[in-house]
Formats: sequence, structure tokens, C-alpha cells
Amino acid sequence: MPSPRPLLALALGLALLLAATPALAADPAPNLSVAAPHVRLLPPSAKNTGAFMVITNRGPRDVKLVKADNPVSRATELHTHVDEDGVKKMRQVPFITVPAGGDAVLAPGGLHVMLIDLLRPLREGEVIAITLSFDDGTRLVIDAPVTRPVAPAPHPK
Repeated sequence: MPSPRPLLALALGLALLLAATPALAADPAPNLSVAAPHVRLLPPSAKNTGAFMVITNRGPRDVKLVKADNPVSRATELHTHVDEDGVKKMRQVPFITVPAGGDAVLAPGGLHVMLIDLLRPLREGEVIAITLSFDDGTRLVIDAPVTRPVAPAPHPK
């Protein structure tokens, strides 16, 4: 009769491998990363604000940010600014393209995530979890601190 030790060792090894599988799983978004996320602090009476960040795509194909969600506003939309007859206006966009091997810069005056109808005033330093959903099925949850707007540097004379 064969020794039970090889079977026991095989079973134990298989159990350890299965237990370790989540730790060995690939990063769910190996090609996407987010830098400098933040939400603009506005006066307590403000009902809307913007979230800004740089999304980097190290992959070989363009990826589109198609949706964003957060727990502090009733709606979250993707927006840009357009110039209409010399007047800057915000417009919702269906997606924001993150080019292959490049960045999508979400910044004041350009592309951004709009937090609409805030459920409560935001506090400086609090962190808002924003879920970003992409057309390839990738979802990233980022922590965006609430920060005061930075005043532009004065122009030299």
C-alpha cells in the first residue's frame, strides 16, 4: 500500500495554491493609473464642484472613461469647457479618452468630473472615494482629498 504522505503533500500544496490565488491575480487595471486626484473645495452653499486628476494609460490601446460615481453627490457627470462666442461654458461629454501610452489631464477649465447636487457641504482635507469606470470594463476607486483652489500666480510686469 502506498504511503499517504505524497497524497497529503499534494493536497496541502493544492490548498495553499488555491488560497494564494487572489494574491497572485493580476492587477485589475495594470495599464491605468491616476495621479494627483482632488476635489475642489467651494463655499458651503455651493451645490456642485469638480474633481480633477491625471489618468495615465500605459496600454497599447486608447481607453475611454465612461462613468464616474461618488457617495457625496446625487449625480456625477463627465464634463469639459467649450468656448461659445467668447464665453466659456461647461458641457457634459459621453466619455473622456485616455490615449494609449499617454495621459488624460482633468483640470480646471478643461475636462473634469462634476459632482452635482452635493448631499452636504464638503470639508477641507476629507477624502472622497470616486469610482471611475472605463469602456474596457476596468473600474478604479480613487481617494480624492478635498482641497482649496490654488490662486493663479501673479503675472510679472
